[in-house]
Amino acid sequence: MGKFFSDVVEQALRDIYYDMASGHGQESFRRLEEASEAGDGDASALLARCLCGYQYTWAGHGFPEDDHRAVKLMHQSVDQGSAIGVLLSLRSGELAPWREKKMPFSSLQEAFDIVLAKAEGGDAFCQYTIGNVYFWWDFLRIEGKNKESFPNEEAFRSYMKNSIAKCEGWFLKAYEGGMYHAGNNLNNYYHKGDEDLIPPMPWKSQGLWKKGAEKGYPPHQYLYAKELDAAGKKAEALELHKKAADKGEVDSWFYVGLAYERGDVVPQDYSYAAACYEKGLSGSTVGCYNRLGALYFDGNGVPQNYEKGIQMILKACQDADSKWGFPYLGKAHFYGHGAEQDYAKARQYLEQVNANHVESNYLKGLIYAQGLGVPQDIKRGVEYLQKTGNYPPAKEELANYKKTLFGKWVRR
Repeated sequence: MGKFFSDVVEQALRDIYYDMASGHGQESFRRLEEASEAGDGDASALLARCLCGYQYTWAGHGFPEDDHRAVKLMHQSVDQGSAIGVLLSLRSGELAPWREKKMPFSSLQEAFDIVLAKAEGGDAFCQYTIGNVYFWWDFLRIEGKNKESFPNEEAFRSYMKNSIAKCEGWFLKAYEGGMYHAGNNLNNYYHKGDEDLIPPMPWKSQGLWKKGAEKGYPPHQYLYAKELDAAGKKAEALELHKKAADKGEVDSWFYVGLAYERGDVVPQDYSYAAACYEKGLSGSTVGCYNRLGALYFDGNGVPQNYEKGIQMILKACQDADSKWGFPYLGKAHFYGHGAEQDYAKARQYLEQVNANHVESNYLKGLIYAQGLGVPQDIKRGVEYLQKTGNYPPAKEELANYKKTLFGKWVRR
């Protein structure tokens, strides 16, 4: 039997949280399933958490998301006598009053005290859970208090401030002990404070992601790498993104690919950039779809494939309302590359592109000057063509138009 939980649960906590990049998350997930079936309430509670998505466990584990099953397991953990399950159910809004009355504890306070003792004994997951009790105000229900429990407003506010502030110490301990999620909540606490009770303290967050990166938390290596990049330390940022990506932080592949595509810090390598973007497609960074789509469209690092390129860019547009790929979609419909030739659709995309995009201005110039899918408007077309500066195709097209003595643009 482990120090705080069963051997299975303690190993799962190490694999899923404290040493998340070990690669044993899936194995521990299966063991939790077996332990839960055998009646281990703590295993049921942790398994439920694994099924609730990236906000509760690292996305790099690749756990399935199943809210229905998670709720069922959370209820089961309470019935099986898990104190941690009681607090997690309370936090998740899954501890109805009738279920609270049926739980094998005399009160919420008893369950809290059991978890608190484990937190004081050094368990990081319990420290994080206790921190959340204060961070999310669950202490009110646990202690059975409300505004009416105090003689005046000042006494109530003092109680709230003192209680909420306890989350900081517990989150710091949990963060040090291996719970990267504690760092996330701590960052929110520092930047947002808590309504009018706790003022924001953004200066306290300085170095938070650096600390997490040094402790080897892949999600915080990713965040600290972005801080380094913003500070102009591109070489350091790239190395850290590589470390995070290799450990399973999928979103870092976008930044590794971008560095190789642009030739930042490293020699330009379109093929390797494409491979990085491919690895990042399962992440939340929609840029991998956009950049890989552009590489396919242009034939850089991969065989040119207009259809595949457009498919990638359209997915980015649909999933994240991204307009980054609109120049490619406009170009595709203008020339009929990977999509039907349709000047009206081309114009719809191109007119939403940044006003300084040279090729988009060139194509809009052709559309209006030649009357492609719209009434001919040479003046407007020339204006777009002139915005391209020294773009050779635009200069060549401009040579076909002249101004009359009356200031009207006409075709030569």
